[in-house]
Parts: sequence; C-alpha cells; structure tokens
Amino acid sequence: MAAWDNSNARSPGVPGGTTGQAAAFRHLCRSSPWKWQSLRFEYLDRPLAVDPGAAETAPPADLVRAWLRRPGALRLETVDGLVLQSTTGINDSRDVFYVRSTRKTWLLPPHLVTPVYDDRGLVRRRPEAAYGEPGFGNGRFAAALDPVELAGNAPVPLEFPNANAVELGSITEVLHEGRPALEATVTPNPGYRPSHPGAPLCRPGRTLVRVDAGTGVCVASRWLEGGQEGSGPEAYGHWIRILGVDEYMLDDLFLAESMNLTDVRRHISWELPAG
Repeated sequence: MAAWDNSNARSPGVPGGTTGQAAAFRHLCRSSPWKWQSLRFEYLDRPLAVDPGAAETAPPADLVRAWLRRPGALRLETVDGLVLQSTTGINDSRDVFYVRSTRKTWLLPPHLVTPVYDDRGLVRRRPEAAYGEPGFGNGRFAAALDPVELAGNAPVPLEFPNANAVELGSITEVLHEGRPALEATVTPNPGYRPSHPGAPLCRPGRTLVRVDAGTGVCVASRWLEGGQEGSGPEAYGHWIRILGVDEYMLDDLFLAESMNLTDVRRHISWELPAG
C-alpha cells in the first residue's frame, strides 16, 4: 500500500491559522483511500442528534450495520441481523470485461498508487486511479466513505473567493462516537461537483459536516437550511459510527453462500433406499 511513514508526521492537531486549518480539512477529505482497507461501521441515512449526557438507548430501527473491504466487498445487516445486501462474484474473472473495454478499466486501485502527501501525512493531491466505493440506498453512502467532493482532487491554484468546491466556516476538533474528528460548516460553490448529483453531501446553503481524523470518512452531515416541507434540517444528512478499522475479513463474510469445504469432523449420514 502507498502509505505515509508515520514517523515523519507532525502532531495530529489542526494547524494554526485559518488557511492552515482549511488546508488540513481539505487534505483529510482527500485521504480516505490511503487510510484504511476494511471498515466495520453503523450507518443511518439521516442526521442523528444525540445528547452527550443522555442514557444509552436502543439502536434506531432504520440503523444499518456494515462490513466493507476494499475494493468492492460489502455486507449490510439490519439491527436484527437480517442480511440486506451481500456482495457476490468478488472473485470472478474479469478478463473478457477488460479486453472489450477502454483504458479506464485498466486503472489501478488507489492504494496501489502514490499520492502527493503534505507534511502531516494527509493527501494534498490525488493521482488518477480507479476510485469508487460500494453503494447502498442512495449515493450519499458511497460519498461519505470517500468525501473528496468536499475538497476536489487537488488544491486550487490560488485561494480566490469561491474557487474551491465548498467554502469552509470555522473548523473545530470534536469527538464523534469516541473518535477524533474535524467539524466544519460548509457552503457549496458553483464549482461543487458531488460524486452522486442526486445525493450530495452538502446541499445549497449551510451543511454541518464531520470528517473522522483517523480514516478520512465523513461520519456525519446535517443540512442547516429549511424552508421546504419534508426537507428541513432533521430530514437531510447522515450519521456513521465507526466500530473497527482494518480488521481481517474473510471472503465468506461477503458471499451469499459459504464456500467452505465439508467439515469432516461431523458425521455424514447416508440414507439407503429401502430394499
């Protein structure tokens, strides 16, 4: 994997100064493909407002539990353990697909190419690669796992007004479900290009977003503008709770049917037809 040598990194805090903070936030938004290979998490396709002093409550009924292994393996379950989606064909040969397709299908996965890092180990400029995350429901699920749309693939030449994908408000360090994250209020500019136009991470006006400092995943978003029935601040956004990073995940976790061989320790009964 094209990884940063952590021995060269500076302290993990946000740099001082408005320009330094904005750059660190944008670099973090570009870094997800090089920060993890597998992720175990819980996902809600709506904002979640939790009082830090509130007692432990039962998980919401629409909560989804997810196991994701890059580049394309995904398993989703309900809170009751019902499997909603399980990747199939992750080991299928793709030789015919490649022969008949174009140059783009020959691009390497991101973790096999090297980006331009800053002096904190975050990605300043992303190279050309086969980006893309497995999806579920709408495109916001995949966009949250790699929120590069909030920053673009590379810095703009100069910090002119409205030149970046989004304008950043004040950036603060917060804890999200026990993990350090950066929080900012963002406003899309005319040059904002969401990965999935039908489900952008931020809508017109102000959106509050949180990006996990350890993985570069956008763990929460909340649209702060109202005005239309059914699209108020509580209706649009998402919430993620990260449970495990880079855990070992077998193929069987993502297949519809286990490919394990017969366990020879178990008795195999042979039913003989009646004479």
